[in-house]
Amino acid sequence: MDPLLELRGVCAAYDRITVLHGIDLKVTAGQVVALLGPNGAGKTTTLNIAAGAHRPSAGCLLLGGRDVSGAHPRDLARAGVCLIPEGRGIFPNLSVRDNLRMMTFTGRALPEIEEIAYERFPVLGDRHRQAAGTLSGGEQQMLALARGLATDPAVLLLDELSMGLAPMVVGELYEHVAELARRGVAVLVVEQFATAVLKIADHAAVVVRGSVQWQGHPDSSLHAELSSYYLGSAA
Repeated sequence: MDPLLELRGVCAAYDRITVLHGIDLKVTAGQVVALLGPNGAGKTTTLNIAAGAHRPSAGCLLLGGRDVSGAHPRDLARAGVCLIPEGRGIFPNLSVRDNLRMMTFTGRALPEIEEIAYERFPVLGDRHRQAAGTLSGGEQQMLALARGLATDPAVLLLDELSMGLAPMVVGELYEHVAELARRGVAVLVVEQFATAVLKIADHAAVVVRGSVQWQGHPDSSLHAELSSYYLGSAA
């Protein structure tokens, strides 16, 4: 299948410091791609370029085969790209319902948004009047996902979904992500801790110092090599 999202020879910089050196990455519809690597490797910058939040200094971003390099994040969102950033991006002082209400800008009515959210995450329905900041970390991440799904995304970009969460909760969240992929969503997941996401990933890429050092099917050989990439002993 042709990729729905593609980064081709992408370089990126902050001021005069280059942080990405020719990233090549593809995600097809219905595929989960895990983007792995140590802190500071360039994973989040790669995700931000895919969402239009950071402009590449070289190379191109393609969506459905069309060059959208430099497109505004709003335009990419309208085209079906949804970024759920590290830190979840919810409004902690608003209730669960009011957090969902913020997504009515997509053109969907609140009852429809709530129906989708509560069907997928029943606990949110039980807590719909509760301030989002008082939810558990896992419930806050569920709310972030529910808000993202209100946009009916074709491409879902996730940054550190597992951060600060118990392994059991992480496993549950990734089951939801896998279900979204089965429905045809192209999913690109940035993770520092690989174990949970590799259980559902169809493809993985390891980024070290701004370059893809390895990519392919996440089989047992990747697990054996990850420690050397993270510790910096791999070439």
